[in-house]
Order: sequence, then structure tokens, then C-alpha cells
Amino acid sequence: MIISIASGKGGTGKTTVATNLALALSPEAQLLDCDVEEPNAHLFIQPQWEKSEAVSTPVPVVDEEKCTHCGKCAEICQFKAIVVIGETVLCFPELCHSCGGCMLVCPEKAISEGGRELGLVETGRRNGLEFVHGKLRVSEAMSPPLIKKVRELARPNSLVIIDAPPGTSCPVIAAMKDADFVLLVTEPTPFGLHDLKLAVGAVRVLGIPCGLIINRSDMGDDRVKEYAGEEDLPVLMEIPFDRRIAEAYSKGEALVDVMPEWREKFKALYRRIQEMV
Repeated sequence: MIISIASGKGGTGKTTVATNLALALSPEAQLLDCDVEEPNAHLFIQPQWEKSEAVSTPVPVVDEEKCTHCGKCAEICQFKAIVVIGETVLCFPELCHSCGGCMLVCPEKAISEGGRELGLVETGRRNGLEFVHGKLRVSEAMSPPLIKKVRELARPNSLVIIDAPPGTSCPVIAAMKDADFVLLVTEPTPFGLHDLKLAVGAVRVLGIPCGLIINRSDMGDDRVKEYAGEEDLPVLMEIPFDRRIAEAYSKGEALVDVMPEWREKFKALYRRIQEMV
């Protein structure tokens, strides 16, 4: 089973849920931190690192001697990553989505495949729990290919927990796609409700069953619960606004280690998910 933990906005508690669920179900679970722009699950897992691998993505390289400046490469590129101006070909690697279309349509075979580094994928373990995360290169804007590389390391036929990026844009879709269940984490505030609605819409477009976790549930108002009732969105867990939880988080300590009663609560959460899939 693949469980993706997502949210419409940042700061709702996605990483808290992902790390504690993984630790509660260890060693059966594998945790993938796909929030590659700002990975922080490792601060709570504290793994022993085993491997680090650089990840790159294909980009076009033009041989000016072969190029006849016909412009077919520019015509096929939907992202304007390659353009022809007069007798000059300009490539913009940061815009390239690595589809390879420009190489296929070039009649002179003047375009070859180069590479642009995206970042790193690192793997490690903590007491049998396998952990993988990606670290996007500073100034790099193209995170979905790196997220896909992280997901390629998911163990087949096992429980995989994915800590997705915040929001509802392409990186989130890359982290949620083909998951068996999506856990949406929110907070009972106007901003939390607004972005939750966007996240629910994205999940339903993908056709993935989902449930809700309300963090800091005893503050704010009841509008999130009212919305969940209207949308038939099951509330699977509520995490209170507790000073002990905040202190553990600030120290990089796992909730299931500091407050052992939460270990069984997260196991019960997983059992409820199993019943819904």
C-alpha cells in the first residue's frame, strides 16, 4: 500500500503525521520524503545514511554545425525551452521538461542529450525503518523529476508512506499520483479550510480515496469539521494543541517516542485506512 500524506498549505503538520506513522509501523513501513524543496523528515527520523546519489535530467544540446535552423524543434516545444532566432538556436535548460521531442523531430539529428543536475537522493535507516529523501539543488525550479526518482526507490509490495510537498501544484501531484490512499492534514483555521478545499479537489480529480487529520484540533472553529461532513470526508484523527507535542517537535523528537500512547493511536489510524482502501 502507498499512503501519501498531503495538505493544501504548509505548516499543518504533514511531517509530524508522516514520521510518526512510519515509526509506529516500523520496520514494515518505508518513508519517502518527497518535499524535495525543503525536506525535514530526516530531522525526526535521524537515520544512519547509507547512500547519496546525484540526479540529473536530460536537456538538449545543439550541434550548430549540423543545424539548418529549420525551427522544427522550437515548434514542438510547448515550454519554449528551445527557440530559433534567425541563424541562432537558444536553449533554456531551466524550462526544459525533458520530453525528448526536439531530438525526435530534428531532420539533421543536430540535437543530442545533455544533462542538468537536479539534486540528490539520499537513503538511510533507523532501527529497520528505511528512509529516502530528495534534496533539490539550490535555484532549481523543476522538482517533479526529482520526486519521481525518490518514488522509484519505493519497495514493491510493501507499505510506503510519502511525505508530499504542500500545496496543489505539480510537485504535489507527482507525490500523490498512483497512491492507494491520501491523508490530508489540515488545521481549523480559515486558511486551513481554504487550502483544504483545493487539496480535496486535486485528490478527487486523481480518483484516490482520502481521509482527514485535523492538527491543533482544539483551537480555531468548527468550519473544517462542517466541511468534512458536507463532503463525506472522514476525520480519521485529531491531534490537540498540546505543549508537550510542541516541545517534542521543537527538539526534533518523535511523538510516538515521547508520548508512547500515540504509537497505538497511529497504528489504529493505519487499521482504519486499511478498512477504507
